[in-house]
Amino acid sequence: MPTPPVLWSPPDDVRERTRIGAYLAWLERERGMRFDDYDALLRWSIDDLGGFWRSVWDHFDVSPDADPGPALTRDRMPGARWFPDARLNWAEHCLRLGGRDDGDVVLIARSQSRDRISLTAGQLRDEVARVRAGLLRLGVRRGDRVAAYLPNVPEAVVGLLATASIGAIWSSCAPEFGTRSVVDRWSQIEPSVLLTIDGYRYGEREVDRGTEGAVTWDKLRAERAELAFEAVSFDDPLFVLYSSGTTGLPKPIVHGHGGILLEHLKIHALHHDLGPADRFFWFSTTGWMMWNYLVSGLAVDATIVLYDGSPAHPDIGFLWRMAAEEGVTYFGTSAPYLMACRKEGLRPGDLDDLSGLRGIGSTGAPLPVDGFRYVYDAISASVHLQSVSGGTDVCTAFVGASPLVPVWEGELSCRHLGCAVEAFSPDGRPLVGEQGELVVTRPMPSMPVAFWNDPDGSRYRAAYFDAFPAVWRHGDWITFTERGSCVISGRSDATLNRGGVRIGTAEFYAVVESIPEVADALVVHLDDPDDRLLLFVALRDDAELSDELRASILAELRTSLSPRHVPDEVRAVPSIPRTLSGKKLEVPVKRILTGTPPDVAASRGSLLDPSSLDAFVAMADRR
Repeated sequence: MPTPPVLWSPPDDVRERTRIGAYLAWLERERGMRFDDYDALLRWSIDDLGGFWRSVWDHFDVSPDADPGPALTRDRMPGARWFPDARLNWAEHCLRLGGRDDGDVVLIARSQSRDRISLTAGQLRDEVARVRAGLLRLGVRRGDRVAAYLPNVPEAVVGLLATASIGAIWSSCAPEFGTRSVVDRWSQIEPSVLLTIDGYRYGEREVDRGTEGAVTWDKLRAERAELAFEAVSFDDPLFVLYSSGTTGLPKPIVHGHGGILLEHLKIHALHHDLGPADRFFWFSTTGWMMWNYLVSGLAVDATIVLYDGSPAHPDIGFLWRMAAEEGVTYFGTSAPYLMACRKEGLRPGDLDDLSGLRGIGSTGAPLPVDGFRYVYDAISASVHLQSVSGGTDVCTAFVGASPLVPVWEGELSCRHLGCAVEAFSPDGRPLVGEQGELVVTRPMPSMPVAFWNDPDGSRYRAAYFDAFPAVWRHGDWITFTERGSCVISGRSDATLNRGGVRIGTAEFYAVVESIPEVADALVVHLDDPDDRLLLFVALRDDAELSDELRASILAELRTSLSPRHVPDEVRAVPSIPRTLSGKKLEVPVKRILTGTPPDVAASRGSLLDPSSLDAFVAMADRR
């Protein structure tokens, strides 16, 4: 593969000024191990999983008063056994906030529905202690489930920390979720307590979520109490996350205290380089794993910045202005948001004082080449862009970036430490320079403890281990370069394969969505006897799908991809179906068009716009 331009390079003094540099110095001092470059460190972190993860435990002083014992006693997938002798609590480490004084601000919250809120370390600990006591009065005990139907506000963070401190299990949905989506999730785990709101504002919309007979938040937190933490085992359930729910019931994915703590310590400190001087923001709702990921920023002593509301209200530049006002040093978002800013011609670097911004994170979809160029041209020439890819299943990213590795245009820089990621051929051979299935060949601590109510593990095994025995198949197309960087090409179950030419949908969208009139797009390959490729486009307000525009789209695809990937039809639709976390519904739309009832193919309540399926249902009816 040709080497693309380098957009960012590690500074000469990277080892002196970064947390991964401090970690490398610690390894040399405490373990007698020296690594001259990232590749050598990565190889060790994968080859010696027990040694690497024990070093993370010790370096971050997870349990200073107790020996956690062996790190990995059963090295297999599924069924790896991590730190079987350890006792800990994720919330305790988050609230330790080492190096922060009681008066230091550690949480900032901005909202469309209320005034700005900030909490100091002392205030956050006090709020958690109060709500913990309130939950105990309601009868919540270790192993009970606490469900939260809350926006991204401080009360949600406090609720999660209080729940975890008891050893109870957290599960949250954003208020945008529809009734069926909420019931589909929580009916599986049967929560004891529901934390909710009576309404919220999203953009210009006021949404009523009223209820009766509830205990108010003020009553829940009314009594002062001592902060305490239940010491639990490494694999004790911390929270339940859910697959997107686009087909069937969402998978209830159980994550444990220890796996989440170690993984987030590693990625936040050693990859994102976050610490006490940072203000860490990632745009998310409480229904996306990135919210849990954001809250864990407290574990590396960063100040977390929350935002409750629409990212495009009152205009798409608001989040950048907020970042400047709050002194955000790490700005996390989605690839579609960055591309929307580009399409609007927004230049945040010109508009706002973002001089303190050191890192930009992008996830949710592959960031195309134009997105990389946009960041360095319109936002900051010196920022460390970290395009990452992972999933709810591990509540982290497998591949992304490191302060020790350059950023190449259009590529994710590296495998993350401890992540044995490969591109596999259909017969299970590792590939370099060729597209293959993204797989993980060795266990990670943050892989799910289990699926809820899956006593024999059959659902869990079927989700990840059916394709390649003892190897995790994630469901994405990935291509690794000889430099160790990689490109994600979209979901492997939505690939486009015509006439033996196979491409991922991400490549398709990079071409179509670069056309100014196109706001969003979705492509479906109906591999029936007709072998039809259908392209659906949502156009900008002032555009229409004229013959001229249709011809322009087809010509761009023919030139940029291949003649075999020119769509048989191009149709305009009001909007493209996306989940609340921004993922396109390629497979559910294909199922609808081939006769699957819409309520079986997709859960409307899990969509940004439930009406976005209507056009496809109407097409299926006509077919």
